[in-house]
Amino acid sequence: MIKTILTITLLAGAALVGRAAEPKSTGYGRESIEWCDLWISHANETNLPRVLLIGDSITRGYYSDVEKNLAGKAYVGRLASSAFVSDPILLKEVAMVLDEYHFDVIHFNNGMHGWQHSEAEYARELPRLLRTIQQHAPQARLIWANTTPLKVSPAPAAAHPDEATDERVAARNHLAAELMQASGIPVDDLNTPMSGHPEYHSDNVHFNDQGVALQAAQVAAEIQAVLNR
Repeated sequence: MIKTILTITLLAGAALVGRAAEPKSTGYGRESIEWCDLWISHANETNLPRVLLIGDSITRGYYSDVEKNLAGKAYVGRLASSAFVSDPILLKEVAMVLDEYHFDVIHFNNGMHGWQHSEAEYARELPRLLRTIQQHAPQARLIWANTTPLKVSPAPAAAHPDEATDERVAARNHLAAELMQASGIPVDDLNTPMSGHPEYHSDNVHFNDQGVALQAAQVAAEIQAVLNR
């Protein structure tokens, strides 16, 4: 088995590899650490359908269990990134992977990063991510995963404008659902089964083994249903 792994960490203010100059000014806010994690298993094998999970650290968390649940049925890769949907680097990452590998199903999400960006910007930029996927993987069947809740959400009145809250998660999920419905793309609702269950969390954002197992089972089932069709 041949596996390909690429992990990129971009530190704000750090010099790019092979270049002494400072990074270009982006004109919009990035987090203090930006990262991208790409993992393609069975890279040279074509006897099973190939699936790609696009998301963030939540996606990276349930990836291994999804791969196990679909063993013998599909090869599963991941592209996890901290980039907010408006960041052009995300579109470049997605295009790069889709141009190099054929995927039959793409299960994708973006919503838990970039809280310094408004929901209006999220609504404006999410269609660009969708178009990028459709342009670079026109044969792939798509599944949108909505964004998971927080363990403890600050009260809206007390929250900092750049802070995550469940209300903001819900707003982004609503905007994404409208786009996916208009585009005929099914939604994998990972938010509802996690809501009201702090025992599934390992911290305020991420999930423990119990929560991850539940998410992975649901993701694998959604993917299997699409593969069956």
